[in-house]
Amino acid sequence: MLHDIVSAKYIEEYKIELEFDDGRCGVVNFSKYLEKGGIFEQFKDMKFFRNFSINEDLGTLTWDDEVDIAPETLYAEATGSSLPDWMEQTDDSTMTKSFHSKSQNAAHF
Repeated sequence: MLHDIVSAKYIEEYKIELEFDDGRCGVVNFSKYLEKGGIFEQFKDMKFFRNFSINEDLGTLTWDDEVDIAPETLYAEATGSSLPDWMEQTDDSTMTKSFHSKSQNAAHF
């Protein structure tokens, strides 16, 4: 089941307390998103980071309607629960091996 964020409160540094539509709450530390780079580079500007809002259509936090994080991910982090099965990460190395072996076979034909 998917849960929307209904309230969010800045705590300190990169921590935001989230409350979800099922009443569960928890704090998410967003500092790890700094390592991801790309669009998350904007989080280095604390004024930008602290200027989040709840997008009611998406049920998640957004920053300037440019940056958002899946509510399922935030729910799992805030509550300590597991991600939904359809979101579990797969081992990319098997996909790469499969792709390379097919590419090599195709090259021989």
